[in-house]
Amino acid sequence: QVQLVGSGGGLVQAGDSLTLSCAASGRTFSQLVMGWFRRAPGKVHEFVAAVAGDERRTSYGDAVKGRFTISRDNAKNTAFLQMNSLKPEDTAVYFCAASESWISVSTAGYPYWAQGTQVTVSS
Repeated sequence: QVQLVGSGGGLVQAGDSLTLSCAASGRTFSQLVMGWFRRAPGKVHEFVAAVAGDERRTSYGDAVKGRFTISRDNAKNTAFLQMNSLKPEDTAVYFCAASESWISVSTAGYPYWAQGTQVTVSS
């Protein structure tokens, strides 16, 4: 079993920065691929970012490349999403997720999910 708890969302203005955190438990954290997805109201999940267990591979969705950075602290069993230059279109519920392999940017590749944290960007 893997349990994930996401946190760090809030209300910010366009151009601001925000960092989300995802704490994991239940399995050796360094063996998990950690990812972030987001879902705007009435829309499907959108892939945001992923990082391999040893941090040798990262992947980002096109909409956030150059603005968001995914990282992890394996000693703390925690993953992070640093969001810079936030835009109103970044407004969504953000979900951290975990996978046992680097397989897909689809939600289908991530069997473990945290409850989402709301990020709202005002203009």
